[in-house]
Amino acid sequence: MNIILSNPRGFCAGVVRAIDIVELTLKKYGSPVYVKHEIVHNQKVVKEVEQKGAITVENVEEIPNNSVVIFSAHGSNPKDFSKAKEKNLLVIDATCPLVTKVHNEAKKYSNDGKKIILVGHRGHQEVKGTMGQTSMTLIDEREKWTLDNIKPDEEVAVLTQTTLSVKDTSKAVNQIKRKFPNALVRNDICYATTNRQDAVKELALKTDLVLVIGSQNSSNCKRLQEVSESLGTPSFLIMNPEEILPEWIEGEKTIGITSGASTPEGMVQKIVQFLNPSNLTSIDGTPENITFKLPKELEKEKKS
Repeated sequence: MNIILSNPRGFCAGVVRAIDIVELTLKKYGSPVYVKHEIVHNQKVVKEVEQKGAITVENVEEIPNNSVVIFSAHGSNPKDFSKAKEKNLLVIDATCPLVTKVHNEAKKYSNDGKKIILVGHRGHQEVKGTMGQTSMTLIDEREKWTLDNIKPDEEVAVLTQTTLSVKDTSKAVNQIKRKFPNALVRNDICYATTNRQDAVKELALKTDLVLVIGSQNSSNCKRLQEVSESLGTPSFLIMNPEEILPEWIEGEKTIGITSGASTPEGMVQKIVQFLNPSNLTSIDGTPENITFKLPKELEKEKKS
């Protein structure tokens, strides 16, 4: 069996920053520290930070007054900040800066008088946070939509969730442009999503099967699986070696492995060790050297 590893894969800068924020907050304030929603969409990462003293909750109402809370990397509704203030919570915001950029765009274009259209997946945590910033219309490309609520002569700005399929999002945007030719379109899909999808395209063409390592609730992981399958290469999204069925790899000569932006590299290596390939190679992809600044509350902790 041959294995080809995709590059880039695994943690993006926003995920590294979010995990650092939890660890540094625990170091500075001690446990418990509350985390609103999973800090990133990976159960292994969530379990590891909980073992260090973090407590994951879904709602601000669950957090005791006067506590320390971290808002997850996916971004939060402004109402959550208001609720936190009422409970006298110290909020450390771990929202990915690229998601914050989308929030700022939404507020700016809304203030400019434009109708905001968000292309995203209904119910995803990032979408919930973005839609709380101002009034907007959600377009989920997996559903039927019309945009009849927006008049043809109104000015429109189109924003996107950062972890969508590049191809599917482009189709949705083109449909919107046919209805609103003068729409201002922002390309908000993040660098990590784009780079990993480009890499998995190459991987799928070189392999008989692609394994995507990551959590089922990870949007960017699911998109990697879909990209592979769209090219005719069977793909499975898994967390552990135990999930690999014998019939998947029986007779397969070359297996491709990639991982989403919230997947620790250790999970990938565990799969590789389990498969025990006779040959292990990797493809070269777009180099990533992006880093994001920590919140000001934690800058000194990082240096100490």
